[in-house]
Amino acid sequence: MKNKIEQLNEKLALSRLGGGESRIEKQHQKGKLTARERIHFLLDEGSFEEIGALVTHRTKDFAMEKQIFYGDGVVTGYGTIGGRLVYVFAQDFTVFGGSLSETHAEKICKIMDLSMKVGAPLIGLNDSGGARIQEGVRSLGGYADIFYKNVMASGVVPQISAIMGPCAGGAVYSPAMTDFTIMVEGTSYMFVTGPNVVKTVTNEEVTSEELGGASTHSTKSGVTHLIAANDIDCIEKIKGLLSYMPQNCEDKPTQLPYEIGEETREVLDSIIPENAHQPYDIRDVIKGISDEDSFLEIHENYAENIVVGFTRLAGRSIGIVANQPMSLAGVLDVDSSKKAARFVRFCDCFNIPLLVLVDVPGFLPGTDQEWNGIIVNGAKLLYALSEATVPRISVITRKAYGGAYDVMNSKHIGADMNFAWPSAEIAVMGAKGASEIIFRKEIQAADDPAAKLAEKEAEYAEKFANPYSATERGFVDEVILPRDTRRKLIKAFAMLENKVAKIPKKKHGNIPL
Repeated sequence: MKNKIEQLNEKLALSRLGGGESRIEKQHQKGKLTARERIHFLLDEGSFEEIGALVTHRTKDFAMEKQIFYGDGVVTGYGTIGGRLVYVFAQDFTVFGGSLSETHAEKICKIMDLSMKVGAPLIGLNDSGGARIQEGVRSLGGYADIFYKNVMASGVVPQISAIMGPCAGGAVYSPAMTDFTIMVEGTSYMFVTGPNVVKTVTNEEVTSEELGGASTHSTKSGVTHLIAANDIDCIEKIKGLLSYMPQNCEDKPTQLPYEIGEETREVLDSIIPENAHQPYDIRDVIKGISDEDSFLEIHENYAENIVVGFTRLAGRSIGIVANQPMSLAGVLDVDSSKKAARFVRFCDCFNIPLLVLVDVPGFLPGTDQEWNGIIVNGAKLLYALSEATVPRISVITRKAYGGAYDVMNSKHIGADMNFAWPSAEIAVMGAKGASEIIFRKEIQAADDPAAKLAEKEAEYAEKFANPYSATERGFVDEVILPRDTRRKLIKAFAMLENKVAKIPKKKHGNIPL
């Protein structure tokens, strides 16, 4: 007779086989790792402790009592990444297609509860065919339980979702409510309704990849923040993301050791073109300011007229929001405003200071923008920055025109320190447009209207298209040489490290959604 310990070891061995060796081989043939392999590569070696390994489903309908798999299609537990505690669940597609049952959901919710109690990041490795239809409303209730926990955990601990296979129907809303979503090219997709339903309802012919693949969601919808070439690349991106974040909302990001040296960066002096209408890549500015090879861009292929991401400045984790003159001249539009607002709010949740690089000629005009709500969407970014209590610094590199000047972390909405390069132009609008309005009668009455316009344009530019008028009023703290930017920022963020900002007592604000 086998003793109880031997029986338990056998059950644990069966649980680790998942759906059986043949199904594991099929997972590999698809270019995917198994759930346990993913956890193995994600966590520090030997650190994983599994919870709920022997859980099984409770369904007896449709002959389900004859199909029992330990773990019920999801591996849950905790471990460490770089010595830091994290909680993780990995759906196992080899068991019932990773479909979510009542007990499957209970296992995930237990891990989420522990994550919030202890204050450590939550990582979900999603690979599921959706709700387990044999369980009916119980599986739907399981999804709702997870959604509720996602909302409760939001802003308490960082939540990262990796989409490493199918994610359809109600399953997509849990990743959507987490902080960051990473998709794997070629093997993952997300959509509320699949291609067959789309064809039935709208008569559109579309593939799963076209409808909800990694490329689609990284460029068109903005649903995914990062895309990975394969499962291993996805796991490495999760680790990279976590390195910039604290454990929870009451913690601060880990500051890497750094010895202050010669922080002047002369390369920054030559980035801004002499012609104010000529674009440049704001990433060159970010590179010149940041610690070497430390910039991790988020939403790289979506709303490219604004750049957001994490970087390090003298070892300190910093969130960057920057207008991108290489795309649409860096204007703010519907998508870029939403993209930046979401990133700002994440940084504010988790005590990550914000650096805003400003080169913005205004908001994108046109019926398309107005009809799609540029007013309310632009207000999202304005609201997010106004609400943020983390240290906030702006550097105006070139244009800061109109209402967009206000929105991009101006002093008027609570920025702590604002710097400007000598090339900065801070005004209601460009010199040419302003002159055409202000001096319209003089220009029309002139013998040579074109020459008069040029004269008045130069006059306006001399008075307003520079950083000095704003500096005289205290709206800009200092006009600095580009080469000194990194040095000034290191000192300013160090000075602001213990910033305390109190906001009026309230249940919560009403961001213009």
